[in-house]
Amino acid sequence: MGIESSCDETAAAVVRRGTETMSNVVASQIATHAPYGGVVPELASREHLRNIVPVVRTAIAEARMNLRDIDAVAVTEGPGLAGALLVGITYAKSLAFALDKPLIAVNHLEGHIHAVLLEHAVVAPDPLPLPALALVVSGGHTHLYLARRDEESWHYTNVGHTVDDAAGEAFDKVAKLLGLGYPGGPWVDALAPYGDPKTVPFSFAQIKPKAHRKETNRNDLSRRYLFSFSGIKTAVLRYVQTHELFASIETRRNALAQLPIARPADALALCDEETLNLIASFQRAVVDDLRRKTFQAAEAFGVHSLLVSGGVAANSELRARFAAEAAQRGLPIAFPSLSLSTDNAAMVAAAAWPKLLEGDFAPAELSAEPSLALGR
Repeated sequence: MGIESSCDETAAAVVRRGTETMSNVVASQIATHAPYGGVVPELASREHLRNIVPVVRTAIAEARMNLRDIDAVAVTEGPGLAGALLVGITYAKSLAFALDKPLIAVNHLEGHIHAVLLEHAVVAPDPLPLPALALVVSGGHTHLYLARRDEESWHYTNVGHTVDDAAGEAFDKVAKLLGLGYPGGPWVDALAPYGDPKTVPFSFAQIKPKAHRKETNRNDLSRRYLFSFSGIKTAVLRYVQTHELFASIETRRNALAQLPIARPADALALCDEETLNLIASFQRAVVDDLRRKTFQAAEAFGVHSLLVSGGVAANSELRARFAAEAAQRGLPIAFPSLSLSTDNAAMVAAAAWPKLLEGDFAPAELSAEPSLALGR
């Protein structure tokens, strides 16, 4: 059984042998946090406390089994919000103790990688060739990892990361700035096709690693692939200011607030051509930056396949442009389904399976690690 509570989704799942999903239940908190345009940590923790028991019960019921049938309890150790993580960890520790089952700690980022591997094992006859390059891109993370396997053990090397904001955070903040809903990614993705992505020439400056952080090995920061998305948020704000779009943004925000359930389709009639062009140009710039650096890294490290996971992996333009370039290069690429792109517990259970085989169990004093890193 996997349990996930790192941010604003309370999730539980039962996965057999790391490949067969028997149940995958997610209690979303979008409605709770939408009025604030982002996740409020205190509210997230409170909702996890309310949801954790019914979510686990539902996952067990949908798997048509009872709690004593499970072999181990896996839980997200980090990274994430401290209070949110602690709800899942505390419950998982108690459950494992009561059932006398092993407790397995899982890194949330490794979980996203295994969300792709979990489904690929079902739909494809052959496993993805390794080593693979994994792009984990979400509201809180933008990382590139080299993923290798040694028998049952998986090993990761971090070869790229964002130096400031994650890509998903940029989508959320820009959507909020433009008077759209939360989370911002689906809103931007839905409206972007109605605009011209070549209208606003956004660009990304070259990012240089800080001298005191340089290392001497092959994977030092001077050779890593660095991302930065704070600048493009500022660029969108400057565009809004110089083109005096605040009045139309406020009108749109108020109109959407009057609807019982606002959806991206409702915003289309409230966006003029200039706003739609801005949205399309923003999305194209972010996707192109992710695409360019990911494939540069894939070529530099000579990987044999590419994995793209995390909430932003649900973006339709990202999937299309990544798939097209991968096909052009003859590089196998895999994405998770939309339901496994966002936070879920099936990915936690899948990532825990190799650890179960190795006897890699968590200690009784396991606690939350909000800044937990993956790999070296």
